[in-house]
This record gives sequence, structure tokens and C-alpha cells, in this order.
Amino acid sequence: MTPESQASEALPSRRSRALRGGRHRGDESFLLPPGSPALILAVPGPASGQAGAVAAELARAVELENTGQPAVVASLGGGPDGLGAVLSQLAPSRPDEPAAVVVPLVTGPDPAIMSVVAAAVATAPVPVVFADPLGPHPLIAEGLHDRLAESGLARADRIRMMTMVTEAGGVVVAPPGDQSAVRQAEITSVLLASRLACPVFTASLDDEAGLRGAAEQLRASGVRTVALAPHLIGPEVSPDRITRAAAAVGGTAAAPLGAHPALARLAALRYAEALAAALI
Repeated sequence: MTPESQASEALPSRRSRALRGGRHRGDESFLLPPGSPALILAVPGPASGQAGAVAAELARAVELENTGQPAVVASLGGGPDGLGAVLSQLAPSRPDEPAAVVVPLVTGPDPAIMSVVAAAVATAPVPVVFADPLGPHPLIAEGLHDRLAESGLARADRIRMMTMVTEAGGVVVAPPGDQSAVRQAEITSVLLASRLACPVFTASLDDEAGLRGAAEQLRASGVRTVALAPHLIGPEVSPDRITRAAAAVGGTAAAPLGAHPALARLAALRYAEALAAALI
């Protein structure tokens, strides 16, 4: 069963999906019926600049490739585009369902971000629920694999019949945050190692000693070259943090996930899961 079919089956039976044709729809995407609760993408920081551009691209992908309904972008940084302001403008919901589902645009549990989302939801004038973070999930590993392949640091997905030179013999997956974030990202690292058939270690993007230690362990196992896979969407951190992390492992960094299609699929899946739980 694919993540997309899981997403569609996560919705209650009274929300049967209707597949649509056309170049924008994936084979197993699902459509939301008119009047469904709004899907709100909660962006860490301001909803402008790079963060806003990535979120807007993901919102378009959620609509075109997955749900058929517009997704709303809201900032966790406050202001007129802030989550609180967006929630205050929602129309009252049907008696049996929330008016919206807030999906945090983060690749793993982040207590600080989740507390901001929870506070905004708790003070909303209409019933609102919030979803789990996007990861951990196999789709995150798929996205990291693609970004490594695009940088020439890993072989591309064999399904796509592409041939690329593999520069890295080992990979360090680097999420931002503390050891709890590292533990969550370790799930993705295991999945990525299975895809790449090479050793993968995990260390915090903010822990240079941990990054160096992970790279040393890889080299001690016989790995000659090490790549860094930033376990993040991108706007959460400044580019220089990724540059410093790459220097710590003594290797090249792949690009962050950005508006990878896998994240749009995950946003739709998390929406479906949260809505199904709310309607039980």
C-alpha cells in the first residue's frame, strides 16, 4: 500500500475519493469533496522570502497532485499571515467536523514549533485540529535520496532507470535540533541506508562534535567519502549552518528537501490522518 492510498483510506468512508485525470494527478491521489475542512500549512518563521516561496510551491503541489482543494499557507511568526490571524478568518465548521486541519511544515517533532501551533489552535474561534509533523516517514527518505542523487552524491532511484556516479560511500543525516530530533531522524537514516545500500549515520546539524564523530565512524568502517544530507525543508535554518555542518563531516552537502513532491504527499497524508482521528 502506498502512502497516497493510505491517505485516502485514512478518511472516513463517507468521504470517498474521486480520482481525476490529467497531467497533474498522481496515479493514487485523492480528491477532497467540496466543503472539506481547510488544509493549513504552518510555516516556521515568516510566510515571505524563501520560506514563503517553498511553502507556496508545496501548497500548489498539495492541491494539484493530491487533494484538488487549495491549501492555505500560514506563518508561525505572527503578522497578518500568521496562523492566529488565518484561523480567525475561518468560517464556522459543520457540526460534526473541524473547520481546518493545521499541518506543521517540519520534517520531525519540534517541541517549540508544536507548542506554537497548539497554542494557536487552542485559541481559534472555530474548531481546529493539528496534524503530526511530516516525518519520520519513508517519503522523507525518498526525498533525501533524490536530493543526494541530484548532487551526484548517490545513485538515483533505480525505478527511474537513471545512471549517476556515486561520489559518497557514506552519508550523515543531519536534522536541526537536539538529541530527540536525532532519534527521530535515525528512523529515516535506516530507511535511507536501505535505499542507498551504504552506511548512514545521524547527527544533529548543530552538534559539530557529533557530526565529526559520525564521519569518523564512517571512515573507520572503510568509507572514503562522506556526504551530508540535511534533514530539513530549508527555510528553518540559515545556509551557513549547512555549510558548517558539511565542513564538520569533511564532505559535500546535498540540498535541503525544499518543495519536494514527497512533502506535498506527506502533507495530504497528515491532513487525512488528523481529520480521520477528529471524526472518530
